Amino acid sequence: MDIHHFLILCIIFLAAAVIAVPLFRFLGLGAVLGYLVAGMVIGPWGLSLVEDVETVLHFSEFGVVLLLFVIGLELQPSRLRVFRANILRAGTMQMALTTLILFLIMFFGFKLTPLVATLIAFSLALSSTAFALQTLAEKKQLTTSYGRQSFAILLFQDLAVIPALAIIPALAGAQELSLAASLPKILINTAAVIVVIIASRFLLNPVLKIIAHSNAREVFTAATLLLVFSAAIIFESFGMSMALGAFLAGVMLADSEYRHALEADIEPFKGILLGLFFMAVGMSVNAGLIMSKPVFIFGLALSLMLIKFGVLQAVGYGARLSQDARFRLALVMPQGGEFAFVLMTVAVASGVIERQLSDLVIAVVSISMLLSPLFYAAFEKLPKRANSMPEADVIEAETRHVIIAGFGRFGQVVARILAVEKIPFTALEKDPQQIKILRKYGNKIYYGDVLRPDLLRAARAGEARAIVLAIDDPEESLHAAGVIRKHFPEIPILARARNRQHALRLLDLNIKIVIRETLESSLLLTEHLLEELGYEETDAIHVVKLFKEHDAELLLRQHAIHNDEQAMIQSISEAREELQRLFDADRNGKN
Repeated sequence: MDIHHFLILCIIFLAAAVIAVPLFRFLGLGAVLGYLVAGMVIGPWGLSLVEDVETVLHFSEFGVVLLLFVIGLELQPSRLRVFRANILRAGTMQMALTTLILFLIMFFGFKLTPLVATLIAFSLALSSTAFALQTLAEKKQLTTSYGRQSFAILLFQDLAVIPALAIIPALAGAQELSLAASLPKILINTAAVIVVIIASRFLLNPVLKIIAHSNAREVFTAATLLLVFSAAIIFESFGMSMALGAFLAGVMLADSEYRHALEADIEPFKGILLGLFFMAVGMSVNAGLIMSKPVFIFGLALSLMLIKFGVLQAVGYGARLSQDARFRLALVMPQGGEFAFVLMTVAVASGVIERQLSDLVIAVVSISMLLSPLFYAAFEKLPKRANSMPEADVIEAETRHVIIAGFGRFGQVVARILAVEKIPFTALEKDPQQIKILRKYGNKIYYGDVLRPDLLRAARAGEARAIVLAIDDPEESLHAAGVIRKHFPEIPILARARNRQHALRLLDLNIKIVIRETLESSLLLTEHLLEELGYEETDAIHVVKLFKEHDAELLLRQHAIHNDEQAMIQSISEAREELQRLFDADRNGKN
């Protein structure tokens, strides 16, 4: 492929994505479906702008590799402990029941072999993580009871895909394999796993620390990609799934202080390559098959959704959800999932199933993904029952956390109190030396620059209860406040101000709670000073309280004029006289 042809292909893919994805997001149908339809339009069954689908599909599989790495990063032991009951109970029940029902249909109804019937049933049992989580996040329903159940089921499904990716390549010759013949390959594969675990666990953190000290963001991004692709190539070289290698590397770094920075650096590449993967899948959708048997394929898609709807209702009942919550749970995840495309691609490449059967599965999943958001949108437009109680939010410690931006002397005090009160928090600090010192004393702190919106998203800022802005430098603090306000306007911000001018500028950004770092300590010292000078303790407290209340009111008044220097000078002069009159009146009132 010459450079001219390559650039033409890039323009076609980018133009298709730029047109389709915003349109489908605007229609409430999600980005994944936008990519799929864009691929169908530019592919062999559409405008035939791209013919070499297989090459594009193989290249775009790196998007799946990056997705699995990010999923691995998300699987912190602490998160798994919090969700373990829901993951095991709800996730196992959903996957087992759905797979069993679909297997019986495939085996007895379509006369498929047990191996192929199991693989297809398992693939169709998966729901779309991208669709479900996007829908719940957009409607602010992630912390509801059905939102938590949805998250647990989707997490279980993501975990279940990993062994499937490892097993499928070995299924092609499953009948001929014996234990003796398989033993060397098993030992080699085990050795590859051990190599990736040791490298990820013991070598990468020191290397990332050195790179972080260089303060070269592009080098850190390059190191992240090097890590993911190296793990993927090691596994691929031993005949295993590249995605499995990337996932394992991610799991090993889930508790690293660089987790959020790694996830933020991967995110743009993951998004682009995943989009390319879904477009390639869209190009490979057999539109001729759908047009030749529209009733049959739409019937299969609706049947799949009906089966999954029923199973999810049963899961919700077992979890003791309300009727409305069970209905919403079932409406969020009745569709097929994006991992069905991945599993079908691997299965065809391994020779486990035929292309024609894979085309049918992909067509059914695509139709179900198209119908699912339409059904959910229709449900949302239905009039609510008068006796229906609103679904109560469920506080979830793992997501409803506090973000502390800046972990110096100010942020550390906040963190200590949150820790003893068992309130979860995520501490972000961009100074590697500071991180090194603090981690010696057992502090859990992540490396990352809070000025980066992608890193804030990786730190789950959209699900935070509050953000404490404890950055020392006023200009950086103001910049960070602006970034947070722009991208997360609903999150409460509590800010530390270096001085009065800093506080006034923070108020400009509509930050309601601003604490000047020296004010409280100087007031406390003054209180003790007055006692040393002979004041009664209650009198000293009263004097300081009176001053503090006046100063707080003055700050708000000055906020309206602080950009006018002459008005500020006059305000300060008048404030002195006003304060004196206030204290004189207070003393006369006591007398």
